[in-house]
Amino acid sequence: MSVVSFIPQIWEARLLSNFHSRSVADVITTKPVEVQGNTVKFNRTGAVQVKDYAGSVTFDDVNTTPIDLVLNQKKYFAIKLNDVDIVQAAGDVLDAYTADASASVQEVIDSYVLSMYTAAKHTIGDDKTPVALDKTNVYDYIVDLGTKLSTAKVPMTNRFVIVNAQVLGLLSKDPRFTANPAVLENGVVEGQKINGMQVVVSENIANVSGKYKILAVHQSAIGYEKQIENIEAIRLESDFADAVRGLFVYGATVLRPEAMAVLTATIA
Repeated sequence: MSVVSFIPQIWEARLLSNFHSRSVADVITTKPVEVQGNTVKFNRTGAVQVKDYAGSVTFDDVNTTPIDLVLNQKKYFAIKLNDVDIVQAAGDVLDAYTADASASVQEVIDSYVLSMYTAAKHTIGDDKTPVALDKTNVYDYIVDLGTKLSTAKVPMTNRFVIVNAQVLGLLSKDPRFTANPAVLENGVVEGQKINGMQVVVSENIANVSGKYKILAVHQSAIGYEKQIENIEAIRLESDFADAVRGLFVYGATVLRPEAMAVLTATIA
């Protein structure tokens, strides 16, 4: 048993590959334009002015608002192995370990990113007066969420609506939706859009005392980034075993609250 031949790049690559394949956060958010260590930068651009043409042209300065985000959220995993070398050499075994670690971190990060719904500018219902959803009205209420984005002049492309499995079950009973939805690893319901919004399923969307949230969001609304800051193998002093531990750092910020709409509901 030895950790001398431990190759962190292999573990990091497998961890990130497994993470990306399952991450809702990666699907629905925008990435930074610049990364400097644990600080990342996003640019929010202002509206371009359109003017009447009368023989001459004047140029406006590009109006951007830089937003810095410190990746100050930290989660780690630490697993004990009989032999790091054997696990690293056996690809299928390595995948099993990294898949478990990635899935655990991914759920935490998805929950964190989806908690940004609290900044949504547009709402239908609230915790005091939630909408009662059933199979006859759930589709129409989701249409209404998309309409709120359209009224706010949010771009039609790259829109998503995040629902939980119970809401997906109700949608499946509506003839306007598919009866047998195919859900990809990252939660995307294949081929299913409502009012221009790609349907995404996640159990990490908030459930506050039986009040469920459905989030309609444009990709530009939330900025998000994550990194593996460190991954290393060690020989345990208190056991006849090796160990691998890794540290994820991440952060998210709301860039455009007007590009989010949230529905608060109970489910019959």
